[in-house]
Parts: sequence; structure tokens; C-alpha cells
Amino acid sequence: MPELLQSVAAYIDRHRMLEPGHRVGVAVSGGADSVCLLHVLRELAPGRGLCLTVLHLDHGLRGAESRADAEFVRSLAAGFGLPAAIRQVTLPAGNVEQAGREARLAFFRGLIGSGQLDRVALGHNRRDQAETVLFRFLRGSGTAGLAGIHPVTSDGIVRPLLDIGREEIETWLRDRDIPWREDSTNVSPAFARNRIRHDLLPQLARDWNPQIEETLARTAEWAAAEEIYWQSELDRLAPTPILDVATLRGLPVAVARRVIRRAMERVKGDLRSIDFSHVESIIDLAQSPRGHGGVQVPGLDIVRSFNQIRIARHPVAATPYRYPIRPSTEARYLPLPGSSICLQLIEKTETSRVSDYVYNSEMGCLDWGRLSGSLVLRNWNPGDRFQPIGSTGPRKMKSLFQAARVPVWEREQWPVVADGASVVWTRRFGVAGEAAAADSTRVILRIQEMPTPAVPPLNSESGSGGPASNRL
Repeated sequence: MPELLQSVAAYIDRHRMLEPGHRVGVAVSGGADSVCLLHVLRELAPGRGLCLTVLHLDHGLRGAESRADAEFVRSLAAGFGLPAAIRQVTLPAGNVEQAGREARLAFFRGLIGSGQLDRVALGHNRRDQAETVLFRFLRGSGTAGLAGIHPVTSDGIVRPLLDIGREEIETWLRDRDIPWREDSTNVSPAFARNRIRHDLLPQLARDWNPQIEETLARTAEWAAAEEIYWQSELDRLAPTPILDVATLRGLPVAVARRVIRRAMERVKGDLRSIDFSHVESIIDLAQSPRGHGGVQVPGLDIVRSFNQIRIARHPVAATPYRYPIRPSTEARYLPLPGSSICLQLIEKTETSRVSDYVYNSEMGCLDWGRLSGSLVLRNWNPGDRFQPIGSTGPRKMKSLFQAARVPVWEREQWPVVADGASVVWTRRFGVAGEAAAADSTRVILRIQEMPTPAVPPLNSESGSGGPASNRL
């Protein structure tokens, strides 16, 4: 077996890229890397039981040149007797390089997600890896960014040539008289990657390190191994996008930075435009003696409330809700964001106690005889007052939130049951003292909040009365 084939086969085995019987899409642009990839996998496929399909996405950015690339790939696949999936897309205006990359990945992931393919192989080589690491370093990336291009991704993308140099690829093709096509945009200085490829990397190799490409590729491999270890640790340390201030303060700064980056990535989907200063601003927010504050970073809204920091996408105004309530002796439900409210009228026996009808802390009992009957379930509004059991008078709910250290992001959708202008029940604080059921109560209105919706959501009240389907 020729040396390049042996190297690629060993790299595939080392990273467990392909298994016998896998249906593998080979992404072929027509350039040297992808043409080499197709030839190599075609030679390895019979011995490994692989079923190959040629993939090509035509962006149409170079007019006739793009169409010629697609025809070249079509002919190449036909010459090998391989099926080909060739698609055309129109890219949106803006960063066409990024848009093209996203369109290609969407194409590949769609074929994997639909079950048509098990893996898609891309032709990135060691020079691509070096360029990526250097580009991210210059942009200010952390260790995660220095991991560069991953040999295998969780969504089924594999890169069998990632440890092979570009010169080695071109030599292998020339020795076999295998043609390929050149993309004219690869020499345009308009793209940062081209300036790194044609100017910066050659200068570094000439003036500093003749093995700069290998050095950067090994840096990526080292960083990638570190990231694999940290992924499981970070999932344990930051399982949700709400971070505990005391925990952040107690972590070594290197770990705290990783925890913050992981939480941002989980919410945003990536770390594009996130730099060192953004991470440090969140660390400063955690260290602040003030229990409130916020940080704006690209695509995210970070808010501290008491001892928690929430990382979320840019805030969307909460939708108010208002459900008229007409209780019944049968248990009925009203949906809330993330939970539901169950209400039921119960005729209490003379010998029973109120505690006989309460099974957990999420339940409360109102004296139906003390209520006007004009009840609504709605979200809390600023200015609402509530008198907890045992209190000498009503208090602003805002003060109750402060005392109970309820984070600000939980308050907008906070449910209350109102009887006219009076709040007679609310989450966590239970029933109001002036309307609470006593052992002498004859009819109880039992209220219980459940953690998940019991019924599909209803539309909230519209107009003065609201649709009949919203009434309980």
C-alpha cells in the first residue's frame, strides 16, 4: 500500500472515523484536497466495506467557473461508477465565506440526519489545520479555539486527510496524473485565510520555524485532547446556563473561564464574536459585592440577580397571560410557561381539618365563602400586594421577592390568583391570610402548581371577557 494511503488508513483507525458498512458521503469541490480524498477512499473502500457517494454543493459565486466545477465532479463520480448528489444554493449577502461554510454543513448534516448517509468525509489537510489555529490565535481565541479543526465531530463529519500536508497531496496526484481544478478565489487577498496562507505562514516558515505547519497542527492536537477531557468536567460543573456566584468565586480562574465559555456556547450555539474581555466581564460580575448587574455580549444577555448569573439569548418580552377562573368540583387545569395550575372546589366535612386536603407544599386552600367569585389567574404585575399568612398587613410582592431572593428573570411570568384587585394566592408564598381556609370553612378552593403542563396551552384572555375556552 502506498505511503499516503497507509497514513490515511492509520489516521482513520486512530480516530475511529469509519466502520464497516458505513455509507460515506465524500465532499468533492474539485480541488486537489477533495479529489485526493475521493481517490484514497475509493481505494480503501473495498477492504473496509464502505459505500461511497460523491457530494458537491454549487454556490454559483464564480459563474461559469462554478458550473464547470460541478460538471468536473459529476464526470469524476460517473467515471468511478459512484452515485453523486450535486446541489445548487444561493447564498445571502454579507460574509459569503461564512455563509458558504454554513450552507455546506447544512447540506451534509441534512443527508446524515435523514438517514441517507452515516458519515460525510471532508478534505481538510494539515495546512488547513495550521491556518485555522493561527487565525484563531490572532483573533484572540482560547484553548478551545486552538483545538482547530476536529478530525471527527459529533454530527458525523470526518476529515481523513487532516494529518497530511498539502504538498504531499499534490505530489501524490501528480505522480498518478490525476487532474484537479483550481478555485480562483483561493488567491484573492480579500479573504483573511488567503493572506495567512500566502503571506504570513510562508514568512513564519522562512524567518522563524521551517516546520511551522507541523508545529501548529500538533498544537491543535494537544489542545483538542485537553478539550475532550474538559467537556465532561464542564458538563458537571455547569449543567445549566444559570451559574452560581459562590461556585464561580471558588473555582480557579482557569476553570471559571471555561465554565463561563461552556455556558455561553450551550445557549448561543457557538462562541463566534466571544472574546477574552467578555469572559472577564462575567467574572467581574460574579466578584462584585453588588447582587445585581448585567453584561451585554454578542448574541447574549447576561444578568446577575442575587447569587445567580443567568446566560440567555437577547431578552424577549414576556407574554402576559390572564385566565378567568370558574372552578368546578372536578379538578381542572390551566397551563403556565413550564408548569400548570390545578384548581378544584371541595366540600369539606364538618369533622375534617384543612390539613387533610393539603398533600405537599405546592398546595394551598382558599375559603370559597370569602371570595367574590370573580377570579383570574395571571402573571404578577408591579404594584401587586399580598398578605402572607401570619402577616399583620399586605406587603408589596416586590419586597417578598427581595426577601425570598427570587431572581428577576423568574418574576415576569410569576403566577398569582387575583380576586378583583386582591392577590389571594401566589407561587411559593401560598394563600393570602385574609382568604385562607380554616377548619370552619365549608367549601375549599384547592390550588396546586405542577411542574409540567397538564394540558396543551390555551390562548390567554383577549378583550374584556376572553373566549369561553379560556374559562375554568
